Amino acid sequence: MTGPGTDTGSDTGVQAPPAAPSLGRKVGSAARWSLVNTVVMRLGNFVTGIVLARFFLGPEAWGVYGIAQTVLLVLLSANELGVSLAIVRWEGDPRRFAPTVLTLSVTSSCLLYAVLFAAAPAVARVLGSPEASGILRVMCVCVVLDGLSQVPAGFLTREFAQGRRMAIDAVNFLLSTGVTLLLAVGGWGAMSFAWGSVAGNAAALAGCCLAAPGTLRFGWDREQARELLRFGLPLAGASMLALGVVNVDTMVVGSALDQLALGFYVLAFNISGWPVRIISEAARRVSFAGFSRLADSPGALAGGFGRALGVVMTGTVPLCVLLAALASPVIGLVYGDRWLPAAGALPWLMVLGLVRIGCELAYDCLVAIGRRRSLIAVQGLWLAVLIPALVVGAGAGGIVGVAQGHVLVACLVVVPVFLVALHRGGVGLRTVARACAWPFLGGAVMAAAVLGLERLLGDGVLALLATGAAGTLCYVLCVLPSRGFLRGSPQAGR
Repeated sequence: MTGPGTDTGSDTGVQAPPAAPSLGRKVGSAARWSLVNTVVMRLGNFVTGIVLARFFLGPEAWGVYGIAQTVLLVLLSANELGVSLAIVRWEGDPRRFAPTVLTLSVTSSCLLYAVLFAAAPAVARVLGSPEASGILRVMCVCVVLDGLSQVPAGFLTREFAQGRRMAIDAVNFLLSTGVTLLLAVGGWGAMSFAWGSVAGNAAALAGCCLAAPGTLRFGWDREQARELLRFGLPLAGASMLALGVVNVDTMVVGSALDQLALGFYVLAFNISGWPVRIISEAARRVSFAGFSRLADSPGALAGGFGRALGVVMTGTVPLCVLLAALASPVIGLVYGDRWLPAAGALPWLMVLGLVRIGCELAYDCLVAIGRRRSLIAVQGLWLAVLIPALVVGAGAGGIVGVAQGHVLVACLVVVPVFLVALHRGGVGLRTVARACAWPFLGGAVMAAAVLGLERLLGDGVLALLATGAAGTLCYVLCVLPSRGFLRGSPQAGR
């Protein structure tokens, strides 16, 4: 995909050889920084969540926070109309069209926030939490801050500058966590999350502007705007549908069940997102830019996607197995016994988390090769089938039924459709199967070992550590044969 300011010069055969190693080094370095960044930030969020859940906030407050967070994520999925991805994807000098991108992003974000501010009471009532109205109005200020930061953040992503992103995220985390804890201690309840989010996002905006100087400039070019909207609107629609898929369950639980059940479900869903956030977010910060560089070479794209999927699955499966098999003891140990009702939904949500990781990587690949219509069709189908499944699940089994409905739709409908879309884009079923085979085999062996050892050793702290270590050892032994494929060695390819 090209856009205004595209460099039309052709590459020569002499120039080609050094380009690939340079890109490989950039992607590798960015991936390492991104993984370290994501792990550190998520561990910090994990510890903060434990402190808040154990000492300051009960399930009801978590439910209100979950509603506000859901609305915010849906708005953030399309607040900049998808045009910011052009900073990463389009060829040529992005500074030529960046001012128009910024104008579109900020204008749409401000309009979206104005609509939300007016509709907040009605939205909160529909979602079963009337008291969330004020929290919505405060937390969704992040929509405007995010719109302002899209262009400088896009430049950092384009340049694979994940080291600078880590510094920015660290400041965001420290400020948002400090404000949240301070207000929670003062008795602000769920509102502490809202002001903490605003403070952290404001710090991130300042950090992005300092790390990418000169990129926060407004401007307007009608032709550029037309091309940007033609490029971005389908992506914004697909992204909004994707966020709707992930967050519609919170809305269903909030409206169909009570606030206490919503609090338990939000906690279980957040726990299930640990592997997604640690592994998937680290990968996605470089995957789109990397796939975009390979989009014109189908063979290289298929190989790159297969290895990326293999690495992501290899790192994620053991985390999902441990949290699913040890749901009750982990929740009781970490959060306390009053949160144990969340354990029933967690194993199912861990399966969903694993599916989400694969689908998100496929999403980035399809965006990179320009198959935006396929994405909209897949996400639209997912959401259309999911809503009635979740409503039926909530009525039949509460939060466990909602989690089961999620998994059934994802495995029986969405995964096959994504596989078809990838096949049409040049990534065959064999590539996907080869990437997932060893991790899935290792996961099955690990699950059997963990469940057996838990019955034998019990659920004390030392017993859980021993069980987890033994299960992880079984997993590592099972996936060792795949190390050649993950490294991309020729022997593994043959």
